[in-house]
Amino acid sequence: MNKTVQLQDLGTKDFKNTWDYQETLFKAILDTKIRNRREDAGLETDNHFLFVEHPHVYTLGKSGDLSNLLLNEHQLKEKNATFYKINRGGDITYHGPGQIVGYPILDLDNFFTDIHKYLRFLEEMIILTLAEYGLKTERSPGETGVWLDVGTPFARKICAMGVRASRWVTMHGFALNVNADLGYFDNIIPCGIRGKAVTSLNVELGVDKVEEAEVKRKLLKHFGELFEASFV
Repeated sequence: MNKTVQLQDLGTKDFKNTWDYQETLFKAILDTKIRNRREDAGLETDNHFLFVEHPHVYTLGKSGDLSNLLLNEHQLKEKNATFYKINRGGDITYHGPGQIVGYPILDLDNFFTDIHKYLRFLEEMIILTLAEYGLKTERSPGETGVWLDVGTPFARKICAMGVRASRWVTMHGFALNVNADLGYFDNIIPCGIRGKAVTSLNVELGVDKVEEAEVKRKLLKHFGELFEASFV
């Protein structure tokens, strides 16, 4: 089993271009698995982890409800935002500047074949990272992602998640609000969940800006420990 993960920080990159790139990496892993099965080739499959920041964009998961987008095409242009219906799970979410987006493209045959455990590990990576900033975050029953003050009128989401998996190969991932412009969330019903707020790390800490490079280092540390993986 190959537990080495190839790390790339793509900087700021268009959502559609990044989605296409994910699909290329995803397909290459699937092709290797199919070849191994057909030819008994014994080839190792790759694992990837992409960091990226997207320009303003709204994405709707395959089972999502378009009515959760509260903007028409003209209003999207006014806000310099784009919209895509995509092939991950989950409903609608927002990506934009000040948000750390992570796309692990893994062959779970290299780690464990349990998609629920995979999602819990991604959530745990976020929870452990935010604990280093003094925040107590947790899961919300029946809702993916990472939250603060679950079960209270002040419940608010700080990290959204949505993944796709085929033959135990994953794509898409998580979006952690670090220095995000939360006003953009007012244009959707985030993840289709009414009556719950969204927050960002800088808001919770009461600072103008959090160093995103430091947050990324902490995320990678906890990912490596949870998945027993190393990065190259």
